[in-house]
Amino acid sequence: MLIASYNAKAMGDVLVVIVAADGENQQVKVNGNVVQIVSKEGQLLGYNFINASQLIPELSSANGQVHLSADQVATLNQAVKEAGFDKEIVYDGKPKFVVGYVEEMKDHPDSDHLHITTVDTGDEKLQIVCGSPNIANHIKVVVAKVGAMMPDGKIIFPGELRGVKSNGMICSGRELKLKNAPDRPGCVILPDDFGQAGDAFDFERGNHLFTAAD
Repeated sequence: MLIASYNAKAMGDVLVVIVAADGENQQVKVNGNVVQIVSKEGQLLGYNFINASQLIPELSSANGQVHLSADQVATLNQAVKEAGFDKEIVYDGKPKFVVGYVEEMKDHPDSDHLHITTVDTGDEKLQIVCGSPNIANHIKVVVAKVGAMMPDGKIIFPGELRGVKSNGMICSGRELKLKNAPDRPGCVILPDDFGQAGDAFDFERGNHLFTAAD
């Protein structure tokens, strides 16, 4: 996974790059303008790049999540190398919000409202625990895959819900901040012609899924 964010007003000229979930007893190493964060086992969790706009001038107009190009990742890795660190950032250009097809749904063994779904996302089938009251078999939904940053800043990591592993999230319209999305629980059910499993979710088109009356 690869999530980058930049907010000069709140944090100054710092690019935050996350490649894995935070852990306990993580270690922070600083060399020049590069800050490396690793787990106690030595796994790379991310980097902070100080004076980041000197590396990537395009950041001067950014605010929030930044979708780094392969060339920009290469530039950051050069800075990592020059700072004396040997753990590189891996470029990830795959869409994180995709059309998913619910192939199977079954009751959660330890909940009266959660369901365990198997969702086809094109290149893989994900087990996702979902509490939407309108979740059903054989519908198309919007999936936030592991590594997605939600509009409110929440990051999707692998997790568990009441002892069952869940890799991703089936989203509601309000979670995606779609125009006119109803303020009530329930996942987005996409029309059949919206796209195939694995297609990137089209937010512009998604903003026309709901009307003010919904």
